[in-house]
Amino acid sequence: MGTAPRKSFALTVAGIGAATGAAHIGNNFTTYLVGGLIDRYGFTPVQMGAWSMAETLAYAAAMFLVAPRAQGTSARALAIVATLLVVIAQAASAGLSLYLPLLAGRVATGFGFGLMNSAVNLAAGRTDHPARAISAGIAVQTVLFAAVNIGLPMVGASHGVSGMFAALAVLSAVFGLGTLLLPTGRAPVSGPVTAGSHRAPIGPDGWRVLAAMALFAFGSLAIWPFMERAAHAIGLPATTFGRYQSLATLLSAAGNLALMAVVARLPRLAPMALALGACGIACALLTTVTAPGLFAAALILYNVSWFITYPLLLGLAYSTDPTGRLAVMTTGTWLLFQSLGSLGAGFIAQGFGGYQPVGPLGLGACVLAIAAAWPLAARLDRMRLSAPPVLKTG
Repeated sequence: MGTAPRKSFALTVAGIGAATGAAHIGNNFTTYLVGGLIDRYGFTPVQMGAWSMAETLAYAAAMFLVAPRAQGTSARALAIVATLLVVIAQAASAGLSLYLPLLAGRVATGFGFGLMNSAVNLAAGRTDHPARAISAGIAVQTVLFAAVNIGLPMVGASHGVSGMFAALAVLSAVFGLGTLLLPTGRAPVSGPVTAGSHRAPIGPDGWRVLAAMALFAFGSLAIWPFMERAAHAIGLPATTFGRYQSLATLLSAAGNLALMAVVARLPRLAPMALALGACGIACALLTTVTAPGLFAAALILYNVSWFITYPLLLGLAYSTDPTGRLAVMTTGTWLLFQSLGSLGAGFIAQGFGGYQPVGPLGLGACVLAIAAAWPLAARLDRMRLSAPPVLKTG
C-alpha cells in the first residue's frame, strides 16, 4: 500500500518538473533573446522592455482566465494545449525580424506559458503538500536549465537569435512530452471547498498574499529581462554569464531539494522573511557591483533566494484557499507585476544610461513584500503552535 502513493507522487513530480520547466522557459531565457535582438536589430531598451512586458502580460492573462475554472480543469489538458501554442509561436519567431510581428509572437508565447504554469499550480494543489510539490518541480526544472544556460548562448553565438528561438521551440516540445505524466481529471471536492468556491470573495488574507507576490515580482524581476545586458555592461560576455547562471540554477536546485525535505516542518514567517530579504539584497548587488566575481555571487544569491521565496508565497496561497484558485491568481499577479517592472526598468535604463537604480528599488519592494505577508504568516505560525497534537492509534 505504501509503494503506490510514493510512485504516483514521483511521477507527478516528474510531470510538474517538466511543466514548470516549460512554463518558465520565457522567464529564464528571455534575457538571452533580449540581448540577441538588441545586438541583431538594434531595438532600444524601451522596445525590449515592452516586448518582455507583452509576454508576461499575456502570461498573467492566461492564468487569470484559468483561475475561476481551477477546480474543474484538467492539468494535463492545459499542458498539451500550452505546448502546441508555445512551440508554434517560438518556431515562427525564428523567422521574423520586424518588431511588431515579434511582439505578436511574444504575446502568443506568453499566453502558452500562462496556461502551462496554471497546469503546474493545479497539479501541485492536488497533492498532499503543494509547496513541497512545487519545490520538487523547481528542483527538476533548475537541473535541466543548468545545461540550457550553457548551451543556449553557444547556439546564439553560432546561429544568432533565430537559432535561439528555434532551440527554445524544440526544448518546449521536449518538456511538453514530459507533461503527459501530469494527472488528469478535476480536483476532488473535500473539506471546506464547495461548488461555489470559485466565486467566493478573495478576502483580506488572499489580498495579503497577492500584495506580497506583486511587490516581490515587481521588485525582484524588473531587472530580469536585462540581466544579460547588466552583465555585458561590466564586461561579461553572454557565454560567461551563461556559465554563471548555470551554476546559479544548479545551486537553486539544491536549495529547493532542501526546502522540499523540510518545508512541511518549517514555520511560515522566518523562512519567508529571510528569503525575501536575501533576494532584495541580491537585486541591489546585481546592478551596483562591477567585479565579475561579486556579480557571480549576487547572481547565485538571487537565483537561490528567488526560487525559495516563490514556493513559500504559494504555500501561503494554498493555505488560504485549497481550491487552487488563489494560487493561480498569485502566479498571475507575479507575471502582471513583472510586466510593469520590466517596462519600468527599460525606461530607467534608457533615461539613466544604465541599470544601476533598478536593483536598489528591487530591495525596497522586497522589504515591502515582507511587511505585506507578515500578518498572515505570523497568524498561521500561531495556529500551528496552538493546534493539538495528532495522536497516533494502533
